[in-house]
Amino acid sequence: MSQEDDIRVVVADDQALLRGSFRVLVDSEPGLRVVGEAETGAEAVELALSRRPDVLLMDVRMPQMDGIEATRLIRNSPEGADTRILILTMFDLNEYVYAALRAGASGFLLKDTQPDELLRAIRVVAAGEGLLAPSVTRRLIAEFASRPEPARVRATELAGVTEREREVLLLIARGLSNSEIAQQMCVSLATVKSHVGRLLAKLDARDRAQLVIIAYESALVAAEGPSLTPDRRHGPGRLPPPGR
Repeated sequence: MSQEDDIRVVVADDQALLRGSFRVLVDSEPGLRVVGEAETGAEAVELALSRRPDVLLMDVRMPQMDGIEATRLIRNSPEGADTRILILTMFDLNEYVYAALRAGASGFLLKDTQPDELLRAIRVVAAGEGLLAPSVTRRLIAEFASRPEPARVRATELAGVTEREREVLLLIARGLSNSEIAQQMCVSLATVKSHVGRLLAKLDARDRAQLVIIAYESALVAAEGPSLTPDRRHGPGRLPPPGR
């Protein structure tokens, strides 16, 4: 792979030691290359819009502007529309997770993630798929499952979605990859990719992470329940392990 084909990464963190560690890790991986470092949220926005990286590793707590607001500004800008943002933080609080995803982040990982998992995450979000740490997925599912009246503010958005597409959306919300969805639905990978593409277009979603948000906000997951679409690999009526 030539340098022009590398996945271009910007690292945003207010701690110089962590920025340097991330740079060394990313630059040591074939096919990945750091093209800039930011110490503040404002610098992260400037770098994202000027250098247009494929992936931005974004800290949450930074001076001048936090990572959530920086993510929102980048994803709402035409220059930042193609940059995938992977949130990295020491905290897995629900308000950070939900706020980050709503702002347009494509993934959310804790800073104690193993190096190989971080490198894999960069490739996953660069390819246009959403990614959440297993502990984050468990918290997100638990939070929505515990609500007595799930939010239905976006339920009308599913009006134009076919039953087959709703099934795909439900499996995406449960954390299944395209290949896992194809296996469960007994269809080809190309068919699943086609369904995902139509869901992104119909629901005006940037990526899979936003499809997850829509599935929860429309109460699709709570409404259908795990027993209606059992994962046969894990027993009747059981959800797959969080984060898969």
